[in-house]
Amino acid sequence: MKNNQGHQPPQPLLEEWCRNRLRAPVLKLSQSQRKKMEDVCYEPALIRKWQIHAIAARSNHIHLLVTADVEPKTICNQLKANGTRVLRQPPDPITATKIWTRGADIEIVDDHDQTLERIITYITEAQERKDRDF
Repeated sequence: MKNNQGHQPPQPLLEEWCRNRLRAPVLKLSQSQRKKMEDVCYEPALIRKWQIHAIAARSNHIHLLVTADVEPKTICNQLKANGTRVLRQPPDPITATKIWTRGADIEIVDDHDQTLERIITYITEAQERKDRDF
């Protein structure tokens, strides 16, 4: 996990810098689109025997904790491809030309027991408790 855990103060200059670099309008997933994303992540996991420990689609990103025998970037690319496919389907299709940003924030978790439990709690409960919708 990252060292900057917990509440972080707003960074308006960083936010402005990031907003100025956007090449397309910000895309926010609806509740139904978030559900589609969560559901579609299980397809490749079942086929490839990846173990999904926790998943939570937010309005503008997805948290996923998975154990797999492939590079994290491969998992990310597969899930983005499958996600794009289902998010472009009716009802409520996304018609924007670009859905995902380039890359992803990928973290490798080496120690299992307590760390996995903490991450699962963060993914499944923490953001809801904070009334975050992002």
